[in-house]
Amino acid sequence: MLTIVDYGVGNLRNVYMAFRRLGVEAEVTAEAGAIRGARAIVLPGVGAFGDAIASIRALGLEATLTDAAKGGTPFLGICVGLQLLFEVSEEMGEHRGLGVLEGRVRRFPPGLPVPHMGWNQIQQVRTVPLWRGIPNQSHAYFVHSYYVDPRDPSVVAGTTEYGGEFASAVARGNLYGIQFHPEKSQDVGRAILRNFLVEAGLMDGES
Repeated sequence: MLTIVDYGVGNLRNVYMAFRRLGVEAEVTAEAGAIRGARAIVLPGVGAFGDAIASIRALGLEATLTDAAKGGTPFLGICVGLQLLFEVSEEMGEHRGLGVLEGRVRRFPPGLPVPHMGWNQIQQVRTVPLWRGIPNQSHAYFVHSYYVDPRDPSVVAGTTEYGGEFASAVARGNLYGIQFHPEKSQDVGRAILRNFLVEAGLMDGES
């Protein structure tokens, strides 16, 4: 089953409904056992990084999520859920993340309006399953003041321009992360979620 991690923050309802509209029922849970047994995992998130990681640790889910992300379970981080996969965030002090991917979460430079909010283009810098059938430089919907800065450039799957180029999508093996909100990104967002489901074996790629 598709499992959406409920750690007390995030846009759970909208993400759940986005998958349901694709015909896939998801389990929304904070139970470590259910997460360990999931066919695929979605880690959503909005709000502050520090609050998000504190909630995950308070629920005892840090090791469960890290093991799943490293262990081969199809895994998708959305917005703050992407940022949590990295080692450290600079949002309101320093906060240690899950450390599945090397790198930092940084604030956009002074002078840029934050949050970066609205529609912007995604440059597909390498071929990954999430982009299947999606034209390069398609638009998606963003709302964020911080961005991921991966130490290993080979994990970057997509970039976006906002006062400079930043990583808006990452991929490594079973692990995917996107900074934008697919549940708000209309046809492009639906296609990305569908591609994740196909890759996870939860939807027929020919349907």
